[in-house]
Amino acid sequence: MIRVSKRLDLLRLGYTFSVLVPCLLAIYLHNLILWDYVDIIFGFFFYAITGNTLNDVLDAGDPEEIETIERIKGFTWKEILSISILSFIFGSMLFIRTIIENWINGVVLFIIIVLVVIYCFQKRIPIVNQIFLGVSHVFLPYLMIKIDSGLTPIIDPREWFLMVTFFAFAFTGQIVHEAVDGDAITLFSLKTQQIIVIISSIATIGVGIAAIVVLQDIYFIPFCLIPIGSIYVFRKAERPKPGVKEVGIVLGNIILLYFLVLIVIKLYAS
Repeated sequence: MIRVSKRLDLLRLGYTFSVLVPCLLAIYLHNLILWDYVDIIFGFFFYAITGNTLNDVLDAGDPEEIETIERIKGFTWKEILSISILSFIFGSMLFIRTIIENWINGVVLFIIIVLVVIYCFQKRIPIVNQIFLGVSHVFLPYLMIKIDSGLTPIIDPREWFLMVTFFAFAFTGQIVHEAVDGDAITLFSLKTQQIIVIISSIATIGVGIAAIVVLQDIYFIPFCLIPIGSIYVFRKAERPKPGVKEVGIVLGNIILLYFLVLIVIKLYAS
């Protein structure tokens, strides 16, 4: 009998922050009203479930892989696929309003879908898959909120510092995640993995400081400090412990709550 907790594990809701935080970031930075974009936010919430389960569909089709992943034991690939398809349909319905009002968001959404599908089928290619995830989970969701808001320019020159910061932040997080799970990045030597993480972490800190100065917003300071943890974890060329990944997931959800609080503060202060 499948427990409720196992059903939730299959959805991997803890990972949804990766695509929701960029949406909240756009709302916070531009003083937008959260409720005006709740359909887009939950659309991405369902799309996150789609991506998570689609990824597991491919794993469930591999007899050797399915035995190594606890959350998909007891499910067939067809059962997991049905969840993926339904969550995709529900999510797509929530994007109808913004696509009708801003046709370009339909194009952006299509690009996101294509990038995620390519990632699911080609996730064993190191570096490239992190770039695909960074674009589809950070830059494009942020862009969709900005387009929906009607603000111009679509990307202000000052925003690039912030976008690069979060892109590098997500890139580093995915590298650490793969290093723990033994995924694509482990095709490189431990020394190479160490160098990649340290360089991306330092880049995140540097660009983050620039973003704080340019945007004059002290609330982005934590994002300049968090990469120090990644540098510490990879101070030695060795495979990080599984707990590191779990800490990263918890931290991602803390960041989600952080931006929700900042948005509420701004809403009631205005």
